[in-house]
Amino acid sequence: MLAYRITDWLAPARLVEVPVPEPGPHQVRVKVAGCGLCHSDLAMGQMPGEVGESIGWKVPFTLGHETAGWVDAVGTDVDAGLALGEGDPVALVSPSSCGSCRWCRRGQENACPHGLVGRGYGRDGGLAEYVLVEDPSRSLVLLDGLDPFISGPLMDAGATSHHAVRRVLSHLTPDSTAVVIGVGGLGNFAVQLLRAMTPARVVAIDQNGRRRQVALDRGAHHAIEGVDPSTAEVMVSIVGSDSIDVVLDVVGTDSTIAFATTVLSPGGALGLLGAAGGSLRRPWFGSLPRDGQVFTFQGSDLVDARGVVALAATGRVTVDVEPFALDDVARAYEQLESGLLSARAVVRPVT
Repeated sequence: MLAYRITDWLAPARLVEVPVPEPGPHQVRVKVAGCGLCHSDLAMGQMPGEVGESIGWKVPFTLGHETAGWVDAVGTDVDAGLALGEGDPVALVSPSSCGSCRWCRRGQENACPHGLVGRGYGRDGGLAEYVLVEDPSRSLVLLDGLDPFISGPLMDAGATSHHAVRRVLSHLTPDSTAVVIGVGGLGNFAVQLLRAMTPARVVAIDQNGRRRQVALDRGAHHAIEGVDPSTAEVMVSIVGSDSIDVVLDVVGTDSTIAFATTVLSPGGALGLLGAAGGSLRRPWFGSLPRDGQVFTFQGSDLVDARGVVALAATGRVTVDVEPFALDDVARAYEQLESGLLSARAVVRPVT
């Protein structure tokens, strides 16, 4: 089969032929319907070997951690309680977790110390015709009427956004406003999940006009063009005296973080999802609202993967995708990196 792989450290990924994997004990083989692309994939080809090996990665490996498809073959000793059958539509949970550490026992799988290596990051992922799944009881989500081709992005971008919204539910009431800065892949899901899970008014901020329009189409009450010195005044003209109780910053630059701390109301929550390298400036006194909180994280928990799939199955979350063929995956990554995509790039390995 064809697979899009990183074959060596500091080398760009490329399409190569590899054997179709055979499921062993406790494994399931999935025929891939679609695999979403992520900006983090681009950084993996630039990782030095000493860094990758220090966290347990081994080359070569196939990229792709937003994967869904159909059960193709079931190995021996797979938990009978799953009742998996060939042809069942499934999505593959993106974060890897062990299920036995103190974090997993608490349901905080995204903090699992074994989560640094997973499908598509350090071992074979879904940019291929088939992918193996270990520990399917923790790794597969059955799709209830959802098209597997579009479901992969729910496992990373969707679940990560669900995690952020779940963290701030207690802050949002009917007189609250939630602000999402950056409404690309994750931010688009965050807007939809805020509308589906909370009564708050939602304001989207993005420099890209197409993304702002998509956010409005997906339920944002208002959309603002970028963050600049006048944005706080624009925000006041929109929300009036209502509190801005939540800001989800999916960009993470100095300017977006400073803006977020400026407009956040006392007792509010700032979720930092963006990885642009911005800083939260000291001194804390005066730069954060009274009783304010800041949280950051990477990934999601199993409850997030299952929750966002359930919302998508009822039509409360929509997955916007741009399809690409596997032999066109390099162009898809180029468009992703250049910001030309208005939806999640999803690769279909077979036609």
